[in-house]
Amino acid sequence: MANTSALQKAIDLVTKATEEDKGKNYAEALRLYESAVEYFLHAMKYEVPNERAKESIRAKCKQYLDRAEKLKEYIEKNKDKKKPMKAGAGNAGKKGGGSGSKDSDSDDEDPTRKKMEAKMEGAIVAEKPNVRWDDVAGLEGAKSALKEAVILPIKFPHMFTGKRQAWRGILLFGPPGTGKTYLAKAVATEANNSTFFSVSSADLVSKWMGESEQHVKALFSMAREHKPSIIFIDEVDSLCASRSEQESESARRIKTEFLVQMQGVGNQNDSVLVLGATNIPWVLDSAIRRRFEKRIYIPLPESNARTSMFKLNLGDTPHSLSEDDFRLLGSKTDGYSGADISIVVRDALMQPVRKVQTATHFKYVRGPSRDDPNVSVDDLLTPCSPGEPGAMEMTWEQVPSDRLFEPVVSMRDVMRSLADSKPSVNDEDLDKLRKFTEDFGQEG
Repeated sequence: MANTSALQKAIDLVTKATEEDKGKNYAEALRLYESAVEYFLHAMKYEVPNERAKESIRAKCKQYLDRAEKLKEYIEKNKDKKKPMKAGAGNAGKKGGGSGSKDSDSDDEDPTRKKMEAKMEGAIVAEKPNVRWDDVAGLEGAKSALKEAVILPIKFPHMFTGKRQAWRGILLFGPPGTGKTYLAKAVATEANNSTFFSVSSADLVSKWMGESEQHVKALFSMAREHKPSIIFIDEVDSLCASRSEQESESARRIKTEFLVQMQGVGNQNDSVLVLGATNIPWVLDSAIRRRFEKRIYIPLPESNARTSMFKLNLGDTPHSLSEDDFRLLGSKTDGYSGADISIVVRDALMQPVRKVQTATHFKYVRGPSRDDPNVSVDDLLTPCSPGEPGAMEMTWEQVPSDRLFEPVVSMRDVMRSLADSKPSVNDEDLDKLRKFTEDFGQEG
C-alpha cells in the first residue's frame, strides 16, 4: 500500500480535530490540531513547491494554532472542575432506569449528526474567490439586488428591522455562460462577514436511505449557527425539479426537506440567504420557486458589456487592440454569452503561440529582459516573414528559451478566432427563458 503524503495526513488530522472539537472532546481536539500543524509544516518544506499554496497553508495553520491556544486555555481553566454526571447515569443498573436507554440513543445519534456536519464543513468557502463587483461586466440590476440582499443588511442591520426584512431567497436564471456562478463568486468575495456555503447535488444526495434529507437539514443548521450566511446552490434544478408520480421517494423527500428548511414552521432563517442558479428555471417545483422571493434573469450580455468582457479576458496580456477595436468586437458578437467570449479570447491568446510554432524565420529585436522587465535587451528573437530585413532561417526549437520575444495579440488574431467560433445558446431556450421572465421573474 502506498505511503500517505504528509499533506493528506494533515488534512485527515484536521478533519478529525474538527469532529472532536464539535463533539466537545477538547483534549483530543487539541492534540489533533497540534499534530496536524506539524504535518502541514513538513508538507510545506518537502511537498508543496507552489508559494501561493504555502501562503494558504500558513494562514490555515495560524487558524488551527489560534484554536488550539483557546482550547488549551479552556482545558487549563476547567481541569479542576468535576465532570458533570449524565442525567440518569446513576439509575443505569436499577430497575426502571429508562433514562439510561435514552442517553444511549442520544449517544448513537450524536456521531451521525457530527458526521453530517463534518461533511457540510467542506461546503464552506474559506478562501475568497477574489472576484469584485467591478469584475462582473454589466448585470447592474442583478448586482443591485444582491447588494440589497447581502451587503446592506450586514453593514446597516438597523435598517432591516420590523416589517422591513432582507430577502431570504434569490434565484439567478438565464442561458449557460452568462455569469450566474461568477456573480455568486462576487457575492462570496464582497460579503466579508458572511459564511459562504457552496453546494451542489453531489454534496447533498446520498445512496443511503434518509441520508440526503439529513444532509439538507445539517446544511441549514450550520448556516444558522454561522449566520450571517449564504447558501449557494448551483444547478438547483437537479435537486428541486417539479414533483411527479414517476420520481423516486428519495427525490421527493429531499425536496420536501428543502421546502421545510427554507420556510418551515419554527425555522429562524434571519440572516440566512439561499442563492440558487439554474439554466432551466421552468423545471423547478412551483413551491420551491415561490421560496425564491426574487427571481432575476441573467440575460446574454449587451454590446457594451461584451466590449468590457473582451477587455477583462485579455487582462494584462500584451496586445495591440485599440478602443475602436474593442467596440467593433462588442458589436460583432451579438448572441454570444460571457463564456463564449472567454473561449474566443483564450483561442486568440494562443495565436502568437501558433505563430512561434509554425515560423520558419526569426529576427533579432529589442525587448524587455526575462530577468528584469524594466531592462531592455537587443538580442531577443521573434518570428517574422522570410522577406523581412534581418530574417534568419530557423525554427522555434533553435531559439534559446530565455531569448524568445512572442508577438503581441492583434485584432487580426481575435477576428481569426471569432471566425472559428459560434454562439452556444439556441433561440428555443432563449424563448423559454423570456417566457419564464414574463411570468415569474425580473430583468437582471
